[in-house]
Amino acid sequence: MVIYQVFPRWFGNLQSNLIKNGSKAENGVGKFSDFTPSALSKIKELGTTHVWYTGVIEHATNTDYTAYQIRKDHAAVVKGNAGSPYAIKDYYDVDPDLAENVPNRMAEFEALIQRTHEAGLKVIIDFVPNHVARQYYSDAKMTYIDDLGQKDNTSKAFDPNNNFYYIPGSTLSLPFGAQQEDFEYSEFPAKVTGNDHFDACPGQNDWYETVKLNYGVDYLNGKSKHFDPIPNTWTKMLDILLFWASKGVDGFRCDMAEMVPVEFWGWMIPKVKQEHDVCFIAEVYNPAEYRNYIWNGHFDYLYDKVGLYDTLRSVMCNHTSAHTISNCWQSLEGIQQNMLNFLENHDEQRIASAFFANDPRPGIPGMIVSALMNTNPVMIYSGQELGEPGMDEEGFSGRDGRTTIFDYWSLTSLRNWMNDKTFDGGKLTEEQRQLRKTYAQILNIAQSEPVVTNGVFYDLMYANQNNPYFNSHRQYAFMRKYKNEILLVVVNFDKAEQTVRIQIPEEVFKTLDFEENKAATLTDLMTGESCISTLTVVWPYQVTLPAYSGRILKFTY
Repeated sequence: MVIYQVFPRWFGNLQSNLIKNGSKAENGVGKFSDFTPSALSKIKELGTTHVWYTGVIEHATNTDYTAYQIRKDHAAVVKGNAGSPYAIKDYYDVDPDLAENVPNRMAEFEALIQRTHEAGLKVIIDFVPNHVARQYYSDAKMTYIDDLGQKDNTSKAFDPNNNFYYIPGSTLSLPFGAQQEDFEYSEFPAKVTGNDHFDACPGQNDWYETVKLNYGVDYLNGKSKHFDPIPNTWTKMLDILLFWASKGVDGFRCDMAEMVPVEFWGWMIPKVKQEHDVCFIAEVYNPAEYRNYIWNGHFDYLYDKVGLYDTLRSVMCNHTSAHTISNCWQSLEGIQQNMLNFLENHDEQRIASAFFANDPRPGIPGMIVSALMNTNPVMIYSGQELGEPGMDEEGFSGRDGRTTIFDYWSLTSLRNWMNDKTFDGGKLTEEQRQLRKTYAQILNIAQSEPVVTNGVFYDLMYANQNNPYFNSHRQYAFMRKYKNEILLVVVNFDKAEQTVRIQIPEEVFKTLDFEENKAATLTDLMTGESCISTLTVVWPYQVTLPAYSGRILKFTY
């Protein structure tokens, strides 16, 4: 799997005269319809197999849609004018911002699913299970479904059949600075805030715009579990997932999955998979819980954030030695194929930002490692392939090296690539065009070469740690093997070209079961050049590595 994460809200927005904290009318907004067959073919050109459309489900916003029978949200419980896509307002509806014709919004999303499938791509959307917007109300659900909290006993802090947690007798007090309208936002009794904040006074850095969902865990009594009978929230969430899967969605990226009990996932995921061919990706940050969420929660994939992402970021910034990358796969013995690798997403800073590498080029060796180390999926974030710096000060989101998820905005890099929706990249710099081409080469190799999609992995760093002709601080080398093919991958995190000699120890030939010093057809997968070459124990393999890049060499016997 090669996943392309994209925010429809800013992907197709060509508005260039942007105002800080601008409204939808002032700054514009992208639409489902902007993902034309041409746009999707260009996304697929990168080697993409799946598109993660981020922010599809209806969420709280400051834009007024009351003319369409959609309740208005109070500004005090909305972050930014566009609002956070992780403050879900109606699990059964899509964001009206993204529709050309608001009453027709669901049909427009269904048409997007169809166009995506026709382009040979699959669709992933967010499922946000831990929390919802403070003013959650579904006007799109079936009449036979009770709304979240509709039958809650609000006099009790916890009840297994309540959908929310309460602070009885307390009125919510919002943090200083939360924008107020003509009348103050009122919530009594106060509900528990989404980031497990169990009092009526969430702070500025809490998820104060959201409320925590109750899956039958009593946090006030030692996190005791009440899962029999099945809690009401479980059955409501199952219905929501079946609703979206029935529309042709191929996968769900599950936000903050580890804040929801693993027992729920273990109950729900098999039920959805019984009816639909979908995959589940978990945002989990605690390595101690990885195997639990894979084996007992039945997740297909988990974020590899605190392992590979954090390590590669440190290596790319020259804060850590490249040989520490070996620790990442070693700690994931048996579950490596279940990890989703990435270098950027909506939560993390852009590689080219001043807060990260201040240059998109270190992302190239990082991407080669992420994409080619194993058989697991890899993800890129829209704009990453163009060196998007994420250094705008958009409004609620300040200049922080990220692309805003709260504000109405557009990206210069994407606008220049789209070039008035011709998608010819006519306004890109030569460096941006080359960067996109390099990403496309790496990702197409990752998803099309059998030696990557099916091969075994062998790390060469232990044999080159003290090699005087190989700098293990700035270079990383590994091999892959499948049938009669060997892949030698060597990357260079250094800003200068390097010529290195890589020791191939005897055990490599034994373990991977191929003959040493045997002539093979060598193909450089990045350049397409080929010749006859060989790998041997007696002489290190010499290769010249461009700055901030690598060589992907396939030996066919």
